[in-house]
Formats: sequence, structure tokens, C-alpha cells
Amino acid sequence: MLFPGSWRDMILCVQGTYPLVSEEKLRRRPVEGLAVNVSELVMQPLSVTSFQEQTAPPLVMPKLESNSPQTRDPEEDLLCIARTFSFLRESGWYWGSITANEAKQQLQKRPEGTFLVRDSAHPSYLFTLSVKTNRGPTNVRIEYADSKFQLDSNCLSKPRVLAFPDVVSLIQHYVLSCTVESKSDAPYPSPMPLPPPQKEMIAWAVHLKLIRPLSRKDIAPSLQHLCRLQINRCTGKTDQLPLPKRMKDYLKQYPFQL
Repeated sequence: MLFPGSWRDMILCVQGTYPLVSEEKLRRRPVEGLAVNVSELVMQPLSVTSFQEQTAPPLVMPKLESNSPQTRDPEEDLLCIARTFSFLRESGWYWGSITANEAKQQLQKRPEGTFLVRDSAHPSYLFTLSVKTNRGPTNVRIEYADSKFQLDSNCLSKPRVLAFPDVVSLIQHYVLSCTVESKSDAPYPSPMPLPPPQKEMIAWAVHLKLIRPLSRKDIAPSLQHLCRLQINRCTGKTDQLPLPKRMKDYLKQYPFQL
């Protein structure tokens, strides 16, 4: 219903790009109320093409980055851990699932540098190194990641800690390092003065030396294994020895000096 005198408050909206209706296209009629007559040009329908949507660009799949992390094969980890267990059982100084207190009792009266390897009680680790230090027995967890073993350490020194394909190789490296260090007669250079915080840390630090493994008393090494150790200590090129293939294969089953 239209009321006289109210047409000025009305707004006419036209769909499309055409402007609002001009004044000359509006005229009054002396009829009941007030009506608006829009020209035929304004009321003509717009072209269909103006309402057509633009063609969407073809969908391009994102390219995978070349440096994306690759999934690891679980079989590789299983083979690495199984090989490590085999080496440890052959060593004679792997004590299995003994507790930290039992390892402490075994090392308490031993000389400094005596060590053994046992299963770790922590669910995130496989093995633990128990060693007798100048302050008594202590324990160091052995970390496993990406088919490598290394001694557990803090975040700052972790990038400098060496990693090895098995636990026996790890232990042998530190044993040989301690042996070379003890045999060296060269005097050490005088240390640089350290700030008080680092001096305090060094005062509380424990010097870890690995010298001799503690073999289990209930598992005596065989004469063949003792001979194998002696051969490995003399040469690392067992393939070039004038031995039968069966003996060479036996040497390869445990290519260590401990």
C-alpha cells in the first residue's frame, strides 16, 4: 500500500550494471496514490553471458618436497638390535636383566674402570652401562636411534657424542681410547682458566674410564672364544689369514677385542 507523500523515502534497486532510474524516467500520475513507471529499457533482462561464471583454473597438485623425511623400515631396526644382542651374548660381560643395585654389588669392590652392560630398567632405553668410577659405581644409559647406539648425554653435548652400529663397538671404542690415553707420556697443556660456574661443574663431574669388562661367573668363555679374541687383538684383517673358511666365519661372528 502506497501513502501520498512517502515516495521520496523509497529506493529503487536494479540488478546489473545499470544506474539508478533517472528523474526523467519517472512521472507522476493523478491516480489513487502514487506509482512509479520504469522504462522498458531498464526492465529488459540482462544477457545470460553476464551471469556465467568464469572458468576455474585447472587444479594443480602440490609437488612433494624432495627433502621430505622417509619412513624407516622396521626390519632394519630389528636386524640391528638382533645383531647387537648376538654380539653381547658372545662377549661374556653382558649381564642381562639385573637391577642397578645388583650391578652396584658386583662392581663395588672392583678396581676403577671395571664395567658391565645390562638391560635398562627405563622403558625408553635398551641397555645401560654400569661402571666403577673413582666415586663408586655409576650407570650410564645407552641410547638407540636410527640403527645407531650412543651414550646418553645432555642436549648440549649430544651432537658431539659418537654413534656406533652396535653396543660392543661403542664399548670397545671407549676402552681403546682410555688405553691410548693411559699409555701416552706426553704432558697435557696447562688448562685455560675457567669461570666459576664451569669450575663448579667440573668439580662435580665424574671421570668415566672403561678399562676391563667384568665377565659373568656362571658363563665361562670357551677356549675357542679366547683364541678368537687374541687373534682379533693381533690383526683386523682376518680374511687374509691362512685359515680355513669355517674358522674365518667363526672370527667374523665376533670381530672385537673385548
